[in-house]
Amino acid sequence: MQNNPTDRRIYSVSQLNRSVRQLLETQLPLLWVEGEISNFARPASGHWYLSLKDDQAQVRCAMFRNANQRVNFQPANGTQILVRCRAGLYEGRGEYQLIIEHMEEAGTGALQRKFEQLKQQLANEGLFDNQHKQPMPTAVSHIGVITSATGAAIKDILSVLDRRFPAIKVSIFPTAVQGEQAAGQIVDALAMANQQSQCDALIVGRGGGSLEDLWPFNEESVARAIFNSKIPIVSAVGHEVDFTIADFVADLRAPTPSAAAELLSPDGQDLLDQFMGFEILLSEALIRKIRQLEQRADFLQKRLQHPGKKLQQQSQHMAHLHIRLQRAIAAQLQQQRAQMVQLQNKLLGQSPEQTIIHGQQRITQSVKQLMRSMQQQLANKQTKTDQAMHLLDTVSPLSTLGRGYAIIRDQHNAVIKTVKEVNAGDQLISQIADGEIVVSVNTTNTKTL
Repeated sequence: MQNNPTDRRIYSVSQLNRSVRQLLETQLPLLWVEGEISNFARPASGHWYLSLKDDQAQVRCAMFRNANQRVNFQPANGTQILVRCRAGLYEGRGEYQLIIEHMEEAGTGALQRKFEQLKQQLANEGLFDNQHKQPMPTAVSHIGVITSATGAAIKDILSVLDRRFPAIKVSIFPTAVQGEQAAGQIVDALAMANQQSQCDALIVGRGGGSLEDLWPFNEESVARAIFNSKIPIVSAVGHEVDFTIADFVADLRAPTPSAAAELLSPDGQDLLDQFMGFEILLSEALIRKIRQLEQRADFLQKRLQHPGKKLQQQSQHMAHLHIRLQRAIAAQLQQQRAQMVQLQNKLLGQSPEQTIIHGQQRITQSVKQLMRSMQQQLANKQTKTDQAMHLLDTVSPLSTLGRGYAIIRDQHNAVIKTVKEVNAGDQLISQIADGEIVVSVNTTNTKTL
């Protein structure tokens, strides 16, 4: 566009509206706007149309269906909201409007609703159950404090510890306790304290404030970091009436940071009084012990003997021990000699020469027994052989032929067993004891003898 008044470039209404729309969309960045809903409309298309106003002005807004489906509450006239949007222009009517991309409830009401939703979710998961809470140590020598290094909470905690029990060591893990960066820093501080594993207990907290100020202690990441801590944690956020998600997850809740310090530290004056009582008891016990030792010293003094008499008694005792030692040595020597004689006799009985002689005698006897056994077995075998030969000779065909019998075979050397196998004119071979006879068959006869 030119600012020269002599330039008479003429725009149509649609060209003007289009140029204004492009100017708005390109020159204005993504905006965050807070205001109250009015003229809210939800047509069948699924898009939302509304006006966003404050006490002095209002602006038309549109939120298309693909964006408003992600809104997690029900907007209505009078609801205070915070939107992320871009400025634009509806060319058809030449109306300036905001195109909303994101919408959330503004103010304490939204935070309180978010608080209740997260509280219910974590309760359903069991993060508040007593069975998961760790007991506080009975004797604390080292406390870790996760809070702002310059806030009133750390001053109150250090003041209480210095008054009650100055010997307790304190490690400070400084973090922001409000703002967008606070939750992440608190989670990192909890991880560092658990990694170092030097503290007996941890105090996580800050002083009082609004719900927005305390909100980092209502973040889900902080709640889960407290739940997963291996070191017992005391939550001390705000004043006695303030409750945060951290209070429900922690192993113990203290109404204030000062109260947390008192819960973890013993009363030094009470301990001092106890020590004074122990001092009195120890003094009385020492006096009784000294008196007992004095009485024993008197008793021992009465029993004390002259050194010369004591030496004489010791000399007599030594002489008696000398005699017993000589007798014991003589008895031991005699026993050793007897054992030596027994061993010599046993050794002679196991002489190699005697062993060889006895072995030769056993071998000679064994050879004789073996010869007798072999001769006996040979005789038995010979007798059995003779009997078998006689039996074989009895059933032998040759023996039968010797008694006048003959074996008749045909020309094919087959044995003739019946008259039916022979015909007149056949040539047969007759085997007798000393040879064979060739015969010719004239006639056959079935007559039996």
